[in-house]
Amino acid sequence: MQLIDIGANLTHESFGHDLDAVLTRARAAGVAKMIVTGASREHSPKALALAQAHPGLLYATAGVHPHHASEYTDECDAEMRALHAHPQVVAVGECGLDYFRDFSPRPAQRRAFERQLEIAAETGKPLFLHQRDAHGDFVAIMKEFEGRIGPAVVHCFTGTREELFACLDRDWHIGITGWLCDERRGAHLRELVPHIPHARMMVETDAPYLLPRTLKPAPKSRRNEPAFLAHVVDELARDRSEDIATTAARSTATAEAFFGLGGEAMRSAAGMSTPRPEGGR
Repeated sequence: MQLIDIGANLTHESFGHDLDAVLTRARAAGVAKMIVTGASREHSPKALALAQAHPGLLYATAGVHPHHASEYTDECDAEMRALHAHPQVVAVGECGLDYFRDFSPRPAQRRAFERQLEIAAETGKPLFLHQRDAHGDFVAIMKEFEGRIGPAVVHCFTGTREELFACLDRDWHIGITGWLCDERRGAHLRELVPHIPHARMMVETDAPYLLPRTLKPAPKSRRNEPAFLAHVVDELARDRSEDIATTAARSTATAEAFFGLGGEAMRSAAGMSTPRPEGGR
């Protein structure tokens, strides 16, 4: 079983002391590739550095999460654009809207989101999106960019049935995490995941967050890590009435196509860059 974790926050301080061991455990658990999430001015460059240090295993996104939207200045925009010049950066984001916590003012969130959508439109890179309690504004802003942006994945989907089908109707991809395993908050997802076409579904841990509550025994640290992705896939396969090998193979194929992780991307990450075709990936 070869898996791709499309969202792991490996620049988080909790991985600072044992990242090599974390990566070793991930590979042993069948996680063949990981996308390191870049979600701020501070951590997006660190995500790229990790991808450059582990070619073929780690890739990166570069963006500014809505929690940090207040930091999205002209200088920040220039920094993000410089990061996206690197082939190891395979998606724009994590970006979007979060009205649940409102750590940044909503107007600032919308402006930062729009500026990052402009980067996606100009680079042709896919989008790694965040949305929580902001579905209406999120869809409205994305609609403004229809026809200009490429594929998009709604990372760590936790929404309603109506929100899921609104995303699928727009051909957006869906990222499933250990939220599925949370009987308090994620039980509704078990009824929704069978409706996600396999060509639109990917899996992720969002490590170190969202440790699957059904994982036994749970690590004493309560830290989630990519090695636990197989547990999420096992639960997902059961809810979809599939065998785990089928769910794993399909989610991996979808992720490879979405992020462009085939031979060309791997050669580029190893420093053997080839020109990007004009107009997209």
